[in-house]
Amino acid sequence: MTSSSSLSGERDQLSRSSLRVGGLVPLSATDYPDHLSAVVFFQGCPWRCTYCHNPHLLPRRGASEIAWEDVIAFLERRRGLLDAVVFSGGEPTLQPALVDAARVVKALGYKIGLHTAGMHPARLAAVLPLLDWIGMDIKTEFSRYVSVTGVPGSGERARRSVELILASGVPHEFRTTVHAGLVPPDAVERIADTLSVRKARCYVLQACRSRTANPSTANPSHLDTSLLQRCAARFESFSVRGW
Repeated sequence: MTSSSSLSGERDQLSRSSLRVGGLVPLSATDYPDHLSAVVFFQGCPWRCTYCHNPHLLPRRGASEIAWEDVIAFLERRRGLLDAVVFSGGEPTLQPALVDAARVVKALGYKIGLHTAGMHPARLAAVLPLLDWIGMDIKTEFSRYVSVTGVPGSGERARRSVELILASGVPHEFRTTVHAGLVPPDAVERIADTLSVRKARCYVLQACRSRTANPSTANPSHLDTSLLQRCAARFESFSVRGW
């Protein structure tokens, strides 16, 4: 058990740390399944997916950042009203102090959720023991990641992160944004095969919702019913969002 003096020290240290918070959603009913949560958006992401939903969070420094101590002050006021806090981004695992941040928030009585693309497996492994739920974006087939992220080796990082999540036993959701120009239906089925072989339990296909995506190449007009049925048969939980 962590002592109160130790937590106080961690909080003081975090207030002086390089945690970069680019945004805070005070109430969400969708970012952590079946829980009311606050969402903390961390600044920074080295991948350059063309359909990024939060392009303003890509730079390591934001135009208007929120002090970490202000985030904690808000969470203290919401104790008993919110169930969970979700760390999102950007890419939260880029933050060197992520584990300390999770420990402090958990000590306030919140469950911890994480949204990640799996780009930093070592930091993901460090924070996994503190997580109650994790959602990971699967960009495409691991062998084709560079076509989406623009970063060589990104597929191997994502593959390792998937394995870490599944080995941890933390409740999870893997999801793929179905961008018609980047992730065609045959790729969707191969992604589903890859995840199901590894014993993933939950998979979601989501429509592309981005101001940066070309509307003519983003979303397919529909998803083939037989493809959806084959995907659904592979997982305990399967769903489609946005169509």
